[in-house]
Amino acid sequence: MNIFNAFRAPSRSGADWFPVGLASSFPDLGSDDDNLLQPRRACTGTTDDANLEPVPGCKVFQVPPENSSQSTEVPLSADGIVESAESEIGADLKDQVLVFQHRGKFHAVDHKCPHSSFPLSQGTPFDIEDFGIVLSAGLTCPKHGWSFDLFSGTADRGSYKLKVWEVQLRDSDKAGPTDATKKADQEVWVRRKQRMG
Repeated sequence: MNIFNAFRAPSRSGADWFPVGLASSFPDLGSDDDNLLQPRRACTGTTDDANLEPVPGCKVFQVPPENSSQSTEVPLSADGIVESAESEIGADLKDQVLVFQHRGKFHAVDHKCPHSSFPLSQGTPFDIEDFGIVLSAGLTCPKHGWSFDLFSGTADRGSYKLKVWEVQLRDSDKAGPTDATKKADQEVWVRRKQRMG
């Protein structure tokens, strides 16, 4: 125990922050308000202007529970489906985190649906509204249509709860030179949400 910080509990294993990429590498999934005919999916990205290749709208990371700094990115296809050697859907989703941007806010949640063990990278983000006032944001699992609040993890039915991770934006040394009119790019950092007590 540190004598200078006697009232602070030691950090739990696997609770370290780790970088997931620059903020500019995540397209805003809620920015197509006028396109009501095309359904949005969490990881269906847009085309990259440089090479016109589809870019996934999110990133998925395999995060070992004992050491978050050993996280590795899981490759996704342009339509948000995990590219792996395993053919069974949901085979190895246990320690994966899904990171994406919806309406300018970054979210990180478990990649595995707590109800059906389905990859949420194929889910649809949406606004939780009441009489036109946006109260929160949610993510719908496409397997059974269950939805989860992206801030609390609460399900729309049953007592299932999606694990929500903490997200921080930090100034980046990796960002290129910017002029006075352009905002400097920030780096997105993620960690498991800390339990109180």
